[in-house]
Amino acid sequence: MTTFVWLLFSSTGLVAALVAIAAWIVARPASRAARRALVAVTTVYLLASIYAVPLAASWLLTSGYHQFARNDVPPGPTALVVLGSGVETVVGWANQFAVPDDIEAERVLETYRVYQLLNPRWVIASGGNPNGEDGYETSSVNMKRLFVQLGIPADKILLQSTSRDTHEEAVLLADMIRAIHAQHVVLVTSAVHMRRAVGAFRAAGLNVVPAIAPDSEYFDSWPHFLLPTPHGLAYSAEVAHEFLGLAYYVVRGWWKR
Repeated sequence: MTTFVWLLFSSTGLVAALVAIAAWIVARPASRAARRALVAVTTVYLLASIYAVPLAASWLLTSGYHQFARNDVPPGPTALVVLGSGVETVVGWANQFAVPDDIEAERVLETYRVYQLLNPRWVIASGGNPNGEDGYETSSVNMKRLFVQLGIPADKILLQSTSRDTHEEAVLLADMIRAIHAQHVVLVTSAVHMRRAVGAFRAAGLNVVPAIAPDSEYFDSWPHFLLPTPHGLAYSAEVAHEFLGLAYYVVRGWWKR
């Protein structure tokens, strides 16, 4: 499902849709339905690429959450948990290295901000290889390296590197957190992902304090919000993925209000 959604809201999806409609028009030049389909597809992709459109839709996912503040967590041993999003492998002639994707980078920045506010006892970087591919650096390892570069001591960072989705993260992290006897858990993930993540952790028997990572495009100028951009299309994919994922988790019993 994830791959399909991201493919649909991409330039590849747009080109594939236009090629299919073009073939339809060539095969049936008099077809009004083909021309209506062309207008509909063009309109949908245009709206999806305007950042303000998915931003408005995301309100249903983000309402009720706010920027994390120090007084959101009472005193006591605290674990700061960040959910990974994915890494991109950059390949050269002889070497390669992994860098975080935009979403994961946003979560790393929020985690470091919260760390500076709380100085928690533990920082848990969570995320494996979603496709189960060996030989590629996991999100957890990638984020740990970034945290150490930012100044978080390596001995405070724990890793969860085997999960492939949010449900598995919630189950595995719940067991880890019980084992270290943390009294409070602060969860960092993207704002649009937080509702599904919080419900998944509740279903796993763990209550968390949300710390939402904002989408970096949110801080751009207002005119940019109203222009078609690749990021607008990507954010539409992110929002659509979360709506579908939330529905799927509810049906599977993996989400609790």
